[in-house]
Amino acid sequence: MKVDECIKSIRETKNDRLFGELYGKNQIQENKDRYVEAIEGFRKRFNREEIELFSSPGRVELGGNHTDHNNGKVLAGSISLDCIGVSSPNFSNHITIVSENYQLDFTIEIDNLSCNQEGNTIDLVKGILAGFRESGYKVEGFDAYVTSNVISAAGVSSSASFEMLLCAIVDHFFNDGKISKVEYAKIGKYAENNFWNKSSGLLDQMACAVGGIINIDFKNESYPVVKQVKVDFEQAGYKIIIVNTGKGHADLSEEYSLIPKEMGQVAVFFGKQVCAEIELKDILNNLGELRKKVSDRAILRAIHFLNENKRVDKQVESLDTGSWDKFLEYIRESGDSSWELLQNCYSVANSNEQGIPIALALTKVFLSQIGKGSCRVHGGGFAGVIMAIVPIESAEKYIQFMENCFLKHSTYPMFIRPYGSINVSKMLSL
Repeated sequence: MKVDECIKSIRETKNDRLFGELYGKNQIQENKDRYVEAIEGFRKRFNREEIELFSSPGRVELGGNHTDHNNGKVLAGSISLDCIGVSSPNFSNHITIVSENYQLDFTIEIDNLSCNQEGNTIDLVKGILAGFRESGYKVEGFDAYVTSNVISAAGVSSSASFEMLLCAIVDHFFNDGKISKVEYAKIGKYAENNFWNKSSGLLDQMACAVGGIINIDFKNESYPVVKQVKVDFEQAGYKIIIVNTGKGHADLSEEYSLIPKEMGQVAVFFGKQVCAEIELKDILNNLGELRKKVSDRAILRAIHFLNENKRVDKQVESLDTGSWDKFLEYIRESGDSSWELLQNCYSVANSNEQGIPIALALTKVFLSQIGKGSCRVHGGGFAGVIMAIVPIESAEKYIQFMENCFLKHSTYPMFIRPYGSINVSKMLSL
């Protein structure tokens, strides 16, 4: 698509519906402007007229806190915050990426994808490209201008959003758009595990890639079962609000890695590899011997996993039947379990700093006053964000309450969008 033709199409009202589906009806013009600015940035940097537009969302986790890496179940949704990319093939053996947010401009030779072990964006991109090649897919040269409003290092998957954007670009240009979203997620996981030394599962990537609200069963990680859950939070009278506690979790990789490691220790005691292969009765019937082999925290984390896995099924059933009171109750239970058993609401290495518990405590005070709603730690935990589900009529009061008591500019109302990682150009009405 030509640059000027693309800009003209974006600005026309006939594409308001698409932008409303992606970003919500109150954010249409703001996001149209984002695309136009990114297109102009691409043209200025690369001096080319043929482009394609791509978008990949961040995600919210509604159920299944730290279950995916032990082949468990999750409930997650794609959100209106996203990473957008303007891109074009360059018919060379290199890839150049400009990241507006992080003021990066770097080039990678696709014949040299060795990891520098620095844990930076360049390593992550190399990991994605290597993941495509390891999976037998084509990778050729392209240029991309990228901008994102997904909150960084805060639990809404800014890195997975970026990874899945790159997957959409490589898939479209060089693989005829035939690669499944499950393969996207596996490539992202490969990059994080092997080029970032991060023990991540597939939850973040799957939620960003697929779109909408999805229930995923990772029992067979090679072939996860994905079920779309049809539900409209705003039609039900609720708003999802993410609260940023003010500290990111970029420096907490060891804390995250210990969770799957400790859960795995419990599974290994029973001759298994992951907690999805054991049952709660196994732990209860062998607790004495188990405590001699693994830490008490490992046991508590395994108990969280087993209960959380069943809770996801209950959440899906409650949404399928429109039982919102039950759904909100399960959200509360999930949050309490994460706090008490999983123990990922603050870092034991810095126990004086407990932004997540404070945010949760404040939210519980507010919700107890209105008698409706729910909250829980969101994502990896230890630092980052919490999620609150608040009645629409109380959303503004909640935002004011949190920003007056806690941190200014810390709240982000979320809109669940129906699309995951997509080629936006193909969806525009010309």
